[in-house]
Amino acid sequence: MARFDTNRSAEMEVFVRVVDLGGFTPAARKLRLTPSGVSKLISRLEARLGARLVNRTTRKLTLTAEGQAFYERSLRILAEMEEAEREAASGAAPRGRLTVNCNIPFGMLHVMPLIPRFLAQHPDVTLDLVLTDTVIDLMQERADVAIRVGPLRASRLVARKLGTSRMVVVGAPDYLARCGMPKIPADLADHRGIGWTFPRSIRGWPFRRGDHAEEALPPPVARASDGEAARRLCLGGVGLARLALFHIGPDIESGRLVPVLQGYNPGDREDIHAVYVGHTAPLPARVRAFIDFLAEHVRVSDPALRRTGDGKWKLVG
Repeated sequence: MARFDTNRSAEMEVFVRVVDLGGFTPAARKLRLTPSGVSKLISRLEARLGARLVNRTTRKLTLTAEGQAFYERSLRILAEMEEAEREAASGAAPRGRLTVNCNIPFGMLHVMPLIPRFLAQHPDVTLDLVLTDTVIDLMQERADVAIRVGPLRASRLVARKLGTSRMVVVGAPDYLARCGMPKIPADLADHRGIGWTFPRSIRGWPFRRGDHAEEALPPPVARASDGEAARRLCLGGVGLARLALFHIGPDIESGRLVPVLQGYNPGDREDIHAVYVGHTAPLPARVRAFIDFLAEHVRVSDPALRRTGDGKWKLVG
C-alpha cells in the first residue's frame, strides 16, 4: 500500500543534494532550508527505511553501502520523474518554474528588458533569473536554460545561437590622458590592465599585424568577476579592458570609452548562445517557449567601428 503521508520524491531530492554537495549545510543553502531541517529529514528517512544511509563526522559525510545503493537508485528515479514531467509538459501550455542562468552584461542589457513581455504572454510561468558570468553545470544547478557568451565547451547540451559581437580593447579618456595611447600591441607592457578572477580560454589579447598574429596583455592592476564589473572599472580609469561591443557600444559612441589599437584588432567575435538539456526527452513547454521567445526578440547585431571626421567613434552596420 502506498504511503500518502510521506513525500518520498522530496526526500530523495534532499538526500541527493546532500550527497552531491557534500554535506547538510551546502544542501540546505541550495534548497533554502536550515541545516538542522535537512539533518532531521535525513534522520527521518533513515528511520523510515530502517537503515543508516550516511556516516556523519565533524569534517565530512560518507555514504554507507546502503546509502550508496539508495543514492544511485534515487538518481535514476528522479531522472525518470523529470523525463515524465517533460513528456507531459511538452504538449501543454507553458507553466511552472523556469530557472535561467545568464551572463551578467547580456542579461542586464538584452534579457531583463524582455522579461515583462515574456511573463505577460505566459502568466502561468514563474521565473528564477540568476545573473552570473560563472559557467554553471545545468544538471547540478537544476537550471533549465543558460545563456553563455564566448566559446562553448564540448558537452551534450543543445545550443541555440542568439547573436555575435566583436571584441574591442578600450580605455577611459582620463586613463589615456594619464598613461598615453598605445601605438602597437607591445606598448601594453607599460600599461595597466583589467583582468578576470576566473580562467579565460585565451591567456593574452589577440592582435593581428598583416598576416602575423600575436598576443599581448597589460599587467593586470585589478581583476573582475564579470563583464559589468570590468566595464565599470574601465570607466573609472583603472586600466584598459577588452570587452564585447554589445556591452560597451553606447560607451564608445558617447565618448566614455575610447577604442585602443583598432588597427591591430583581429576582428574576432564572441558568440552568444542559449544552452539547455534537450537530447533525451521533449522540452517542457515553458523552456521551449522561453528559448523561442529569445530567438525571436533578442537583437544582437555585429556592427563595425568607424571613426568620424571629428575623431569620434561610431557603430556602423
